[in-house]
Amino acid sequence: MAGHSQFKNIMHRKGGQDAKKAKIFAKLAREITVSCKQGQPDPNFNPKLRAAILAARKENMPRDNIERAIKKAQGADTENYEEVRYEGRGPGAVSIIVECLTDNRNRTASDVRSLFSKHGGAMGEPALFNFERVGHVQYPLDKGDADQMMEAAIEAGADDCQTSDQGHDIYCAPDDFAAVSKALEAKLGPPALAKLIYRPTLTTVIEGEAAQSLIKLIDALDDHDDVQVVTANFEMSEATMASLTL
Repeated sequence: MAGHSQFKNIMHRKGGQDAKKAKIFAKLAREITVSCKQGQPDPNFNPKLRAAILAARKENMPRDNIERAIKKAQGADTENYEEVRYEGRGPGAVSIIVECLTDNRNRTASDVRSLFSKHGGAMGEPALFNFERVGHVQYPLDKGDADQMMEAAIEAGADDCQTSDQGHDIYCAPDDFAAVSKALEAKLGPPALAKLIYRPTLTTVIEGEAAQSLIKLIDALDDHDDVQVVTANFEMSEATMASLTL
């Protein structure tokens, strides 16, 4: 998932993650609450809730925050959020998918469209054809070397395992996700991350001013309260990443 991981690396270098911690926690809490409302409050019997809790733990979200989000789902006055997805094109003809949780679809669509336009992109341009829906399970590097993790992934029924400085990323078909993640956890313990994602099948190399504009667009989308995940199919060089200003 080149674009998503590269964007996270860029924001980490620029110190953006620390500045946005409260907003990140708020989004994670919303995802936990919605996942809980859609199923059971027990993550052992609610894969979506389990994935949301894993994502929260990966961001070091306090346990009290997680428990409050689960309890909120059981209250009568909980807001009703719906999942919506928008496609668009960013600077440099990069394809972008924006996944949201919103209590007002019209407001969110208007806001997202405005952000695309402001930063040189266009919402509504087809993007989905450049991605595939896959199950994604991530383990830290200390779980084993690349060969060991590939063997574990194959035994669990996964399709691929890629190792980088961010960890071991294991991918499988959406229909196999529950079985694969369960088999991996039985062998390796709880993962750092486990969820369904959009993975680029084709990437676009982007440099110069277009790269600067693209990152500002993704950052603006990521900063919106209703936006949960922004995925883009770009790649850029280390030199370009280092030169970006945010």
